[in-house]
Amino acid sequence: MDFRPAEEQAAAAGLAAEIFRDLATHQRLAAAGTATDAELWKALTAAGLPAAVPDIGLLGLVLVLEEQGRTTAQVPLAATCVYGIHAVAAHGSAEQRARLLPALGTGEAVATGAFPARGPARGPVGGRVSAGPDGRLTGVLPVVPWLRDATHVLVPAGAGTPGPALWLVRTDTAGAAVEPVQTTAPWAAGRLTLTGAAAEPLGGPGAYDAVLAAARTAFAGLQAGVCAGSLARAVEHTCSREQFGRPLSTNQGVMLRAADAYMDTEAIRVTTYEAAWRLDAGLPAEEHALTAAWWASEAGKRVVHAGQHLHGGTGADLDHPVHRHFLWGRQLDAYLGCGSELLAELGDVLARKERA
Repeated sequence: MDFRPAEEQAAAAGLAAEIFRDLATHQRLAAAGTATDAELWKALTAAGLPAAVPDIGLLGLVLVLEEQGRTTAQVPLAATCVYGIHAVAAHGSAEQRARLLPALGTGEAVATGAFPARGPARGPVGGRVSAGPDGRLTGVLPVVPWLRDATHVLVPAGAGTPGPALWLVRTDTAGAAVEPVQTTAPWAAGRLTLTGAAAEPLGGPGAYDAVLAAARTAFAGLQAGVCAGSLARAVEHTCSREQFGRPLSTNQGVMLRAADAYMDTEAIRVTTYEAAWRLDAGLPAEEHALTAAWWASEAGKRVVHAGQHLHGGTGADLDHPVHRHFLWGRQLDAYLGCGSELLAELGDVLARKERA
């Protein structure tokens, strides 16, 4: 097991950090509201970061998403890369790769997934989609991240072994309706209603579970960055703010709270790296992706709460940058699934493997 990034992975993460640092400023984020920062998205695609995903692998993508999370940048990078580029590169036919990957890489097309990190037994969160014999989909998915930007949606539908089949739907096709919805974090989310919408299959048996594991890992990496950014802001604040003639950071209670947040952040990072490394290596990683998702959900919300708490009264200011990390952390917690759900699914996976 070797988590050290390859040269191209480190270069991609460094380039992403530079772009996010220059363009994902608090002022631009506040002005964007729930909309995507078009200039930032153009800069990322022009730099070739989304298009590089097949070359840098899932671990490289996780490193890039960490940098996005540090700034909570308003772009559909995680969704497009994991549900679009990574999924098509790994499971698409030669024709699908040739047709879809160039547009997804340049940002001309934007992808998202109409399912969160839930297990195949429960299917898409809050709704189900059925597939007819002619490949037309019917159903409602109440909350799909970045749907208002998407040109393509990856939808699981129908019963299959070991999971449902995957279908790729264009948002401009007849029978597909998109309505805006509001979420905790400003993710340009929407409600997807399908009434006999035409779709094309993507991948074969096992593709759903593979994409689900990759999505869990990618969004856990995003959470690692969100937590690291929140903690960095808390450290800066407590080191510069004085109380009774000394920095807040010298108080034992502050140090302990920050230390706990740091350990939680590192736990998210290392479990995510392990899951990504195993998936890139073609090794079984279902339980590792679940473990990363559990840490991202459970520990992630602790870290963003701590980041806000360590800001004192300033943390209650809804316009303060640390509040954006709080919103993203809680949204990722909800998207990945609550800890008890994830632990129950992890137990089922381990029990199934023990019986095999």
